[in-house]
Amino acid sequence: MKLATWNVNSIRKRVAQVRAWLAREAPDVLLLQELKCEARDFPELDFAALGYRAEIVGQKAYNGVAVLARIPFEVRERELPGLASAGGDPLEARYLEIAAAGMVIGGLYAPNGNSGGVEGYRRKLRWLDALIAHGRALLAADTPLILAGDFNICPDDDDLAPGALAPDDALVRPESRARFRSLLWLGMTDALRALTPEGPLYTFWDYQAGAFAADRGLRIDHVLLSPTLAERLASANVDRAARAAEQPSDHAPVSVTLT
Repeated sequence: MKLATWNVNSIRKRVAQVRAWLAREAPDVLLLQELKCEARDFPELDFAALGYRAEIVGQKAYNGVAVLARIPFEVRERELPGLASAGGDPLEARYLEIAAAGMVIGGLYAPNGNSGGVEGYRRKLRWLDALIAHGRALLAADTPLILAGDFNICPDDDDLAPGALAPDDALVRPESRARFRSLLWLGMTDALRALTPEGPLYTFWDYQAGAFAADRGLRIDHVLLSPTLAERLASANVDRAARAAEQPSDHAPVSVTLT
């Protein structure tokens, strides 16, 4: 099985790029983030023509997540369980969970945390705490689990180019990194780092100041696997060629293959 995640930074601007990538790479499941459109405006038919069924949790102009799959699946959740009770935050279009191929797959777009001041960062942490709690519950039930998407966290210093972010940026603050480690301590495996344990490894390059050409990137898109799925991990890759294409997203797709 091949699964991929991609923050497309406006799906209506990237239809051609996503269609071309699907035709070339043929993943069984593609998780999308930052759609920037409501579900009714999602270009569903463009992907149906390639054999992909779409499910969308949209939001006007901001956020938004979707699943494209060419295998059967059922939707389990359209919002992150427990979040509404974790601080009373307004629910945004940031989570979509499906059951497919004997596993549960959660596609996510975590808050950035750099806007909204102190409270904006607290919302990020509350969201991540709800994700940890949900992951813990699923793993306690021995659920084969994948959590994948844009986590908006650089877990370690190798996951960002030197000087790419200020030390107090929400993506690298100790509290953010601690939440990512908490997911790993539950028993999840970081697929990319399982196969590339050390060295620079990026999934995002800003549009400004020639960041991609200079390889000043960040690794903020992740695929986490529960123990039984980690044993099946055959490959994990960042498709930098997609970031180099015309009119690209500022993120590259991340793909994993399970035997």
